[in-house]
Amino acid sequence: MIESLQARAIHLLWRLLSHCRLKTTWSLAGAASRVLYAVSRRERHVTRRNLEVAYPGDSSEQRRERVRESLRHSAATMLELGFAWIAKPARVEASVVEVHGRELLDNARADNRGVIVLAPHFGNWEVLNFWLSSHFPFTAMYEPPKIAELDAVIRHGRERMGAELVPTNPRGVAALLKALKRAEAVGILPDQEPDWGSGEFADFFGRPAYTATLLPKLVARTQARVVTGVARRLPDGRGFAIHFLAADDRVYDTDEVTSAAGVNACVESAIALDPAQYQWEYKRWKKTEQEQQKVPGYREQRLYSKR
Repeated sequence: MIESLQARAIHLLWRLLSHCRLKTTWSLAGAASRVLYAVSRRERHVTRRNLEVAYPGDSSEQRRERVRESLRHSAATMLELGFAWIAKPARVEASVVEVHGRELLDNARADNRGVIVLAPHFGNWEVLNFWLSSHFPFTAMYEPPKIAELDAVIRHGRERMGAELVPTNPRGVAALLKALKRAEAVGILPDQEPDWGSGEFADFFGRPAYTATLLPKLVARTQARVVTGVARRLPDGRGFAIHFLAADDRVYDTDEVTSAAGVNACVESAIALDPAQYQWEYKRWKKTEQEQQKVPGYREQRLYSKR
């Protein structure tokens, strides 16, 4: 009963926000982020710890400002879900006012190769999904939400422009392979920690991060090209700029550790477009090599432990 009420309330909020101008949503994100900064110790703490790793040379004031900016962009992404999933397609399409690097996808398809789009949690990845599925045959993995009654809403929002969503299991991987062999585009998330046994440790901003190794498996079997794709939020709610960036050459290496290092370098290149737009609230360095190796007597303080 409670879950059903939550689903209805969230869906109603998305529908209301779908009518807002992006400038209004950005203003609301500013207010929401101030509340989040004040009351959510977890989000503030994790963001700060991640930024300490990524930008160790920052002063305390610089880091505090980065935390505030990151929380505002993360709030904006959540508030823009209604726009990306429910607003009229013409409005969403019109919000994409710049596209950079499209030739990377066009050239790959002209060579009859599939394209793997690495889509990190940067800017508004739902707008990126909308644009990709509007312009290319596009397949992406999908994991149902914790609130089951929102599944239909989210699926409709992501599939409405033609995207095919496949499960995050071997059947889904098989579907990605088939799409790539048809010279289509597929999207994978390069910056979420996989389950043990599905990744390798590779440096991310100089610290080992457990990184998924699905990419080299897909490349080896399909000879697909790899690009990084993001939808960067433009200032003051002016819309979005889509960026496609050439991948680090290491992503094509058959050695999974080397490929994982290339994947993380791709994510770093995307973040460099505007570091505040990356989702620093995620515990990217939660798993450790010592934990994996079950080092006897391992007592190193975890990165996210409260000081």
